[in-house]
Amino acid sequence: MSDLHFPRFDEDKLHEECGVFGILGHKDAAALTALGLHALQHRGQEAAGIVSYDGALFHAEKQMGLVGDHYTDPAALARLPGAMAVGHVRYSTTGEMALRNVQPLFAELEVGGIAIAHNGNFTNGLTLRKTLIAGGAICQSTSDSEVVLHLIARSQHRSSSDRFVDAIAQLEGGYAILALTRTKLIAARDPTGIRPLVMGELDGRPIFCSETCALDIIGAKYIRDVENGEVVICELEPDGSISTHSIRAATCAPERLCLFEYVYFARPDSIVGGRNVYSVRKNMGANLAEEAPCTGDVVVPVPDGGTPAAIGYAQASGIPFELGIIRNHYVGRTFIEPTQQIRAFGVKLKHSANRSAIRDKRVILVDDSIVRGTTSVKIVRMLREAGAREVHMRIASPMIAYPDFYGIDTPETDKLLANRYSTLPSMCDYIGADSLEFLSLDGLYRAVCGQPRDSANPQFTDHYFTGDYPTPLCDRTNIDNVHKLSVLRSSR
Repeated sequence: MSDLHFPRFDEDKLHEECGVFGILGHKDAAALTALGLHALQHRGQEAAGIVSYDGALFHAEKQMGLVGDHYTDPAALARLPGAMAVGHVRYSTTGEMALRNVQPLFAELEVGGIAIAHNGNFTNGLTLRKTLIAGGAICQSTSDSEVVLHLIARSQHRSSSDRFVDAIAQLEGGYAILALTRTKLIAARDPTGIRPLVMGELDGRPIFCSETCALDIIGAKYIRDVENGEVVICELEPDGSISTHSIRAATCAPERLCLFEYVYFARPDSIVGGRNVYSVRKNMGANLAEEAPCTGDVVVPVPDGGTPAAIGYAQASGIPFELGIIRNHYVGRTFIEPTQQIRAFGVKLKHSANRSAIRDKRVILVDDSIVRGTTSVKIVRMLREAGAREVHMRIASPMIAYPDFYGIDTPETDKLLANRYSTLPSMCDYIGADSLEFLSLDGLYRAVCGQPRDSANPQFTDHYFTGDYPTPLCDRTNIDNVHKLSVLRSSR
């Protein structure tokens, strides 16, 4: 990638890598996959891809940009014939932003063609990749997802599903993976259940996708969540019927779904882990009002992420809710700010103050999280310029202090606000607010599951708040060891 790089427009938010969708045995497979990906667009805006199979050949359409930019064209869907398809929307956390990394990734193997769509990150992906390349593998992408294809290719098992299970057993980290073969749609979720994956049904045909909102858009029925460590194999039989069976690919730890699915990633109308995301976010705001009360005239969300929590805060506190900030929905997440003069407009390209709602008011500003804090600075300044008398910031999640290795694009540790400033008052001074408070970790847990965090056996993956990583970090350990060795050698 060139050194000439403009930051992502919303780089002060965490980003998840991808969303996946797959369907087997339906005559409108490609069109339904495109609709499902459209519902999952919030999980990745860099690129979208679909691979279909028509009984004789695999067909692929992969493009940079949004789903609606390409797959609303009937001609594109006509190039994806067949009754089975798998799709992917991408936000890159590993691998460059290039067409060669757009998924689903496809390869012709001894057992036939196979397409892979992956959400998450393998914490041993780099280690596996180096081993594979040393053994003669030729990698065509820089994505960690490609190691799955190589592991499948090298497996000694005879069937594609057995090879897939063999490959999955060698992976570590957080992942939800779909694989499409000539007769099968296979779904797998990591042994800790960090990344979400659900199973649905439409006209008796199985569907797997990242969130239930992708089922809702096509009128499909939610069946259940794919369990942690589970591999579900759906096979299209010669008579057109579908057989389904489930196996365990690895020894499973207790499920620990990523807590940030509730804080920010999942769509509010999705059901994640059996819980309505919108209701959870309202609970977060209500708990925040209890933990960090504030005297104010209006509760204002930072849209869209902070809106449900702000509603919960307003209802719990009795302070009126107002849309004091209006979001421009036509500025995408990959908006490029090409000049310093344009960048100076900052947050106003995406958010505008609703002056009549905040002028001369004591504003309680609610957001879902703070990463670097740069956007918070701009929003607080914008509200003051619009006439707010006071601005009190309330964050509906704890401080983010640790990096992620499971599919979340996290800034370097020293760029996180919680690490740049050691005290809450110093953070508040940097942001320019009159006060600043975060929801406690127990408050977040109570909002999600009704009880505080079990420190001995945490109910969710929460390492970005606590540093408690639920799996080994093989690649990170190896990188650190190499770094230590290089330092040792340079000191001799």
